[in-house]
Amino acid sequence: MHSDRHPDIHPDTHSDRQALFQHLWDNYRAVTPSADRIHQILGARQDGDIVNDHIALRTFNLDKVGLGRLAAHFLALGYHEGGEYHFEAKKLYARHYEHPDPTAPKVFISELLVDQCSPQLQTIVRGLVDQVPAEAVSASDFLYSGTHWQVDYATYQQLLKESEYAAWVAAWGYRANHFTVNINRLTGFDSVAAINAVLKAEGFAVNSAGGDIKGSPEDLLEQSSTMADRAEVVFSDRTAVIPSCFYEFAKRYPTANGELYGGFVAASADKIFESTDSKGSASTAAGM
Repeated sequence: MHSDRHPDIHPDTHSDRQALFQHLWDNYRAVTPSADRIHQILGARQDGDIVNDHIALRTFNLDKVGLGRLAAHFLALGYHEGGEYHFEAKKLYARHYEHPDPTAPKVFISELLVDQCSPQLQTIVRGLVDQVPAEAVSASDFLYSGTHWQVDYATYQQLLKESEYAAWVAAWGYRANHFTVNINRLTGFDSVAAINAVLKAEGFAVNSAGGDIKGSPEDLLEQSSTMADRAEVVFSDRTAVIPSCFYEFAKRYPTANGELYGGFVAASADKIFESTDSKGSASTAAGM
């Protein structure tokens, strides 16, 4: 069962959209140093700001922290629900949210369908979520507040064997899993392929699951992403360096009415999730 909208929630959210995204960005950059390096690379050929297409957030489909709880923070800022997406193999469900202001970033929120996982994983995840104070979820800083629980490294490894997604949320908690460069708003690049070529030349690892470029003009959306940076996590019993967050790149194509496609392609998003895979994630040659 998917967590649904919670009309009873009135989060103590940011009243200013830009402030919320700035906090999300600062929190993301702290464990994704390659984002600054990529901004330097793209910025050298960019006239104007680098625009964010969307962010993604991850959670569990347990009532206290389900998708609807996270979405409430954006609904309070004028966002509305877009499409929904199913990822059966990964046991995930997602929705995206859009704002009437076309310059506002889109938001992609996914949740692990905990009830479809093993009894062991269910016990671990429920134990983590039990440690989250109920008031924390509606606090204005929840979306970039990290973990609200203690987890040891062996438990992280146990989760990793069954669900990379569950392990990532257990280690990192609530923060933007990735930001996304809007290629349509770049002046120095006009394709995903051109971005990928520069990234590779600079020593970045590009997510090749399903091909370096996910989607096509026929899908109305092309995407690519780096493999996640690696950063330190303080587990309850030790500190370890594990995959953190990644940077994505998206080019949208016009629909029949001439407006740029605003949704997402499930088959592509399925492969983008693998950007945080611990087997594929690696530091870049650029020193990240």
